[in-house]
Amino acid sequence: MTREVGRVRIGELAEATGATTRALRHYEQAGLISSERASNGYRVYEERAVVRVRNIRHLLAAGLTLDDVRVFLPCLDGDMAAAPPSDKGLSVARERLAVLDARIAAQTETRDRLEAALRDRRRPTTPTHPTR
Repeated sequence: MTREVGRVRIGELAEATGATTRALRHYEQAGLISSERASNGYRVYEERAVVRVRNIRHLLAAGLTLDDVRVFLPCLDGDMAAAPPSDKGLSVARERLAVLDARIAAQTETRDRLEAALRDRRRPTTPTHPTR
């Protein structure tokens, strides 16, 4: 099977980026990447999608959501690590950090309540019925 020059199939894109084919289809459904169909029906992507997907994965790994990543669409095809952050990008990152901090605080509170309940259960208690 010959490959179109400048195009990669979904499996090749997955291998080049470390993403799963399922994730790639999800990114496409979210409007972050696009593909065309080859004559055999397979999805094919421009080779530049490799950089875009790596950037998407970088942002997701940093704690952003796919909705957050949409803000970065204009710069997903470049070297995001070297580019100065935009005001909008910084704002999105700060908002996501606040959400994560709130979730961590709520989870810590829940954990502490559970730990206290278990600690209370471990305390020796006076038996309510006589033992032999």
